[in-house]
Amino acid sequence: EPSDLLMEIDLPLWAGMERQAVMAQFPQEYQTWHDSPHEFSMLVSTPEGEKQHFPVLALFEQAKQFWREMLARHQNQTVLLVAHNGINRCLIATALGIQPQFYQSVQQSNCGISILNFTNIIPGELPKPADVQLESMNLTTHVGHKLPSVRPGHQGPRLLLVRHGETEWNRMGQFQGQIDVPLNDNGREQARKAAEFLKEIKIDFAVTSPMARPKETAEIILQNHPGIELQLEPEFCEISHGLWEGKFEAEIEQFYPGLLVEWKIAPQTVQMPEGENLQQVWQRSLIAWKQIVETYNHQNVTILVVAHDAINKALLCQLFNLPPDHFWNFKQGNGAVTVIDYPQGIEGLPVLQADNITSHLSGSILDKTAAGAL
Repeated sequence: EPSDLLMEIDLPLWAGMERQAVMAQFPQEYQTWHDSPHEFSMLVSTPEGEKQHFPVLALFEQAKQFWREMLARHQNQTVLLVAHNGINRCLIATALGIQPQFYQSVQQSNCGISILNFTNIIPGELPKPADVQLESMNLTTHVGHKLPSVRPGHQGPRLLLVRHGETEWNRMGQFQGQIDVPLNDNGREQARKAAEFLKEIKIDFAVTSPMARPKETAEIILQNHPGIELQLEPEFCEISHGLWEGKFEAEIEQFYPGLLVEWKIAPQTVQMPEGENLQQVWQRSLIAWKQIVETYNHQNVTILVVAHDAINKALLCQLFNLPPDHFWNFKQGNGAVTVIDYPQGIEGLPVLQADNITSHLSGSILDKTAAGAL
């Protein structure tokens, strides 16, 4: 089914030109396109006369209109969308509530596969933050690229963000938080598969939460990278679930009626009993993350970071300046690999190259790991 709403971005003055020619002929405009895409415009002729055309802003509106028309017609179905780099970026961004200034921060490789899950669709409206999940983004293993390549002119660190392998509590659906539950046998196998997946990737430095499950995951991965120091970062410890820790969902509902439902639909409002809230997780995780990027600013190095579901979600949201109500937007499977580049160092915007790669665990593009932030 063809749709004009899946057409590529309209850059009429640059159409047919090679990148180097554009940079030479339109240096100031290209810089704006690269650094501030939401402010980038072209003066174009129309039947009504000349006007300023804002390509990225127009494409964002096009993507929003596509979601409004398509989602209501295909509830509870799997829909294949085949489109272009620019419109795919905007489709992902508008679904997740990412603003146009981050247009260049979402990578889409040729034949890369991204998976979005939607729930509670209201016809004619965009989904609420808790009702859309980016299961995976820009998977390229099937075309022979384990990880997307760095962009031309890259001058900063690449971070490989990994969630620890499965624990028995993950498998059973039991909240663990800061209780130091070790990996189970499946979790160790997931870590070994992640290690094999990253075996040929040059890793220069490694950081982990000091808790047993991510630390062991990191140690298994680093068996293929001898001599790499593993640094422990306490700020990457999992969210403290407080009095929820050790409990199943039915027990939480019994002792704290309604709070679990609130956690699932409005997590930013929940203060864990004798534990943390998401704002605290946002603050401490970002401090540690920024320190890593600043330490290796403008260095072409690859850094392994192994942490937890809530920490990884918080970091991914903050790449796009998304507040805690977007917590559920990013799935992080046990043993999954996410790739984040800083092509201009910490002074520029990061680029999410790929998110939640789990194909090395099951051979499928679908994430089949244990569900939930536990």
